[in-house]
Amino acid sequence: MSSPAALQKCKAVGFIGGGNMAYAIASGLLSKGVLQPDQITVSATRLENLQARWAPLGVTRTTVDNAEVILQSDVVFICVKPQMFDHVLRDLAKLKQTFKTDESNQKLYVSIMAGVTLGRLEQGLTMFQPCLIARAMPNTPMQVGVGCTVYCRAGSDHPVPPLYRDMHTMFAALGVVHEVEESKMNAATGLAGCGPAYVYEFIEALADGGVKQGIPRDMALQLAAQTVMGAAKTVLDTGKHPAVLKDEVCSPGGATIHGVHALEQGSMRGTVMNAVESATKRAAELS
Repeated sequence: MSSPAALQKCKAVGFIGGGNMAYAIASGLLSKGVLQPDQITVSATRLENLQARWAPLGVTRTTVDNAEVILQSDVVFICVKPQMFDHVLRDLAKLKQTFKTDESNQKLYVSIMAGVTLGRLEQGLTMFQPCLIARAMPNTPMQVGVGCTVYCRAGSDHPVPPLYRDMHTMFAALGVVHEVEESKMNAATGLAGCGPAYVYEFIEALADGGVKQGIPRDMALQLAAQTVMGAAKTVLDTGKHPAVLKDEVCSPGGATIHGVHALEQGSMRGTVMNAVESATKRAAELS
């Protein structure tokens, strides 16, 4: 196993919000050896629930005080629901008179809140200036090291500040990562951020189809999940277009083309495209 890439400046990472996405990022970074448990601080409203979930990861620095996360961390992931951002800012206002920073010790704030723009983040985090700000959309398969993340950052500093490079390193350790223009972020949310849920729906339906034909449930689910994983890996490893790979499987008059025909009758492709469009629009509404 290759050694994880070293972080250049980041010594401690914080999570404001200890829900599913924060857990996915942290557990992935821990399993890859990018971070150690004592480098992580996480906050949430219910301490008992937070401790119960994060203790198995070895993370003991848990708190209900969001300000403590700021004070203890070099990179702060803001992992709350978009509608909770104003509440978090009100909670952090107590730091306004005492918090001091400058170019030498500025922090990086990474929002994973769907739809919340860089402009809104900069406005809300004014009290912590000068600071670095990024907007990211990771997905939950990061927890097993095969996620994908799209992000944009405020400003276009060159050379890129070390904390931005550290953020990129963390995301890259957990899968594929791309920096994009902010105008692409809502679409990335609808595609990659929400995408695992679409795929889980497909896996469940594929397994149900097997069960209907007499395959035991456990076996059907394993076969369905492995089939999806194998097909995805084939696309990535061969570089072939999915349509080409599909044609390679569809023998004339065979079982596969009959199954594909049934999918076309059900408008599967159009339905999936509609799902991405609908999720993209909702992400924009949250801004």
